[in-house]
Amino acid sequence: MGKTAFIFPGQGAQYCGMGKDFFESFDAAKKVYATAGEAVGFDVGQLCFTENKELDITEYTQIAMLATEVAILKVLEEKGVRADCAAGLSLGEYGALAAAGVMELPQMFWLIRCRGVFMQEAYPVGGAMAAVLGLDAEAIRGICEETEGTVSIANDNCPGQIVITGEARAVQAASERLAAAGAKRCIPLNVSGPFHSALLEGAGRRLAAELEHIEVHEPRIPYICNVEADYVTDSARIKELLARQVSSTVRWRETMERMLADGVDTFVEIGPGRTLAGFLRKMSRDVRVLNVAKVEDLEAVAGLGLQ
Repeated sequence: MGKTAFIFPGQGAQYCGMGKDFFESFDAAKKVYATAGEAVGFDVGQLCFTENKELDITEYTQIAMLATEVAILKVLEEKGVRADCAAGLSLGEYGALAAAGVMELPQMFWLIRCRGVFMQEAYPVGGAMAAVLGLDAEAIRGICEETEGTVSIANDNCPGQIVITGEARAVQAASERLAAAGAKRCIPLNVSGPFHSALLEGAGRRLAAELEHIEVHEPRIPYICNVEADYVTDSARIKELLARQVSSTVRWRETMERMLADGVDTFVEIGPGRTLAGFLRKMSRDVRVLNVAKVEDLEAVAGLGLQ
């Protein structure tokens, strides 16, 4: 018998109005947005549901995305939908932590708010990221290492799609070398910082200090962390891995390969967009991939007999 995984997207999938229909339809979702607002000191529902510029600013994007993912998660759980394991891309890893019951929600929401602020402040100008299409990770890593300045792999998303990060001039120089080496395209990303690079190690240290005040529970289901692309079952390691995650490569391709090898054949992407579903379809056509971003999507989940 196959397994089911909950997977959670990261920053970049946000949009104005996300989660509003869950908020209006389910008390469980409404409670999540209220809890998030109380934890961070402003109305997270208003941030998600109304037109504003803050939604695309990292320090606000992260709490908005996590609140929406957890709101949808709680509705799924209320309806009896369960997973055997979980994973999330970058900030989406906190959605996986919520699915695993690792932290109390008020503490998790405060922590993700801190994470967003720390990442925003760590390197406010001069950073860049670019998506590299059509080259494998080993080739990209080699060219990054040979390029002057700070540039490295931020996200290994799926075969043929890798994101590099670092100083703007180093990312530009690496992009030119990668194009010459056979990359189909190198696309600059509209981001506010060099995320998942060594330039954010300071943000990781600040996050580690906040994590000292957070109570961490044993995961009730295993989840795969971004840093090691491996299951985490020991709560003692969670804080260390979350601090390292800020400046480490997100090993998403390996994460999905591990789940596929372990017999996961149904993936439920929880939250805005279909980015993770797209990555998965480049890796396997033999799995079911569902997206739950709107209330109407719940019917498809129920129809698969997961309840």
